Amino acid sequence: MSFMRLTRRRLGGCLASLAGAAALAATIALPAHAADAAPRVQFVTSEGSFVIELYPDKAPKTVENFLQYVNDKFYDGTVFHRVIKGFMVQGGGFDKDYQQKPTRPSVKHEGRESVAKGLHNTVGMVAMARTGDPHSATAQFFINTADNTRLDPVVIPEGDPVKEITIHGKTYTNIPRQQLTHNLNLFGYTVFGKVIEGMDTVEKIHNAPTGAGGPFPTDVPQKQIVIESARVM
Repeated sequence: MSFMRLTRRRLGGCLASLAGAAALAATIALPAHAADAAPRVQFVTSEGSFVIELYPDKAPKTVENFLQYVNDKFYDGTVFHRVIKGFMVQGGGFDKDYQQKPTRPSVKHEGRESVAKGLHNTVGMVAMARTGDPHSATAQFFINTADNTRLDPVVIPEGDPVKEITIHGKTYTNIPRQQLTHNLNLFGYTVFGKVIEGMDTVEKIHNAPTGAGGPFPTDVPQKQIVIESARVM
């Protein structure tokens, strides 16, 4: 058998194998949003819909907590009860009668971990709302509609005392570590996701006329904005 004939036979066999492999790959093709990709949640509201991408690699306990509320359909029928122009929109805790819904236990604050991994309170980023206790976040969340980096947690450098730390543009030196780690004003808010679709809907919410409503004296949309559903995509 000639070299040319042998080469053609081998080449034909290789092409047949590649065609078979391609056919097999087509039958087991991965979905566009693969299982190991960042989870996404679609919110459908009375003003339109938006999609939040979540970052479990940066705030794992916070994302797990949020997804549990989504899977429990907790957010369905809740409202955006706090809207401050040039700042943020907040919801996920009160029903249409402005009654606060019962929640699970609060989630541990992960703000310092998430900000160290690149998440900041900037436009479109989603963070957990809380009380004055950094570890009090449950279900309520807010979407930044401005760059609110003053809400970012302050990352505390190693050492005791801390040789140098900059807080909101001012530098301090030789501060006892405990004085910093126990300062409630330095915890900030845990960012755990980002609006990747539907920012126009968020802007509609942000621009809604506000006033008194329910137990709140200010900042409540005068036309109620309802979360109709929240589902993992």
